[in-house]
Amino acid sequence: MKYEVSAEDIKRAKTPHEIFLINLVFNHVLLFVAFLTAQSLQFLLLIVPIFSVTVLTYTFYRARRSLKIDPWFVKCHWQICARRSLGFLTMLAIMLVVMVIVYLWSGGDLKPQHWALAGVGALPTMITVLVLIVMESDAMHQANQGMVSKTVAERYPEGALEPIEE
Repeated sequence: MKYEVSAEDIKRAKTPHEIFLINLVFNHVLLFVAFLTAQSLQFLLLIVPIFSVTVLTYTFYRARRSLKIDPWFVKCHWQICARRSLGFLTMLAIMLVVMVIVYLWSGGDLKPQHWALAGVGALPTMITVLVLIVMESDAMHQANQGMVSKTVAERYPEGALEPIEE
């Protein structure tokens, strides 16, 4: 549904999606691949989860704070982003559990077949990253157009604006 929203609120509503996209594209795709392929810099791989946890923590904090301080439209977009961030964090946790299980199963001596199993465990997370990139890009476009889905509008009715278009 489309709403009449100020330019300032549109800019503020795009912020959570921009932050999440930076985490997904720059951190989880570009940095991860760069550090993974640079043999002498693999210790820098630790930057990826540290940066990601920092961004996700900020997103959850800011989404909770948004419920109290932001206008309705901005609040809705922070909640959309926080919900997707929680799904992403869940996928990361599942991947971590799979990796730990493979490591323990191998007895600490990872052979090629163990790396293959770990790769299969990481595949759903990679697919999730790609899907979230598309979803967040669309959400940013919706924020730019003054749109909020009907489900989100119904989930957060307090202070809702009147739609100008369905």
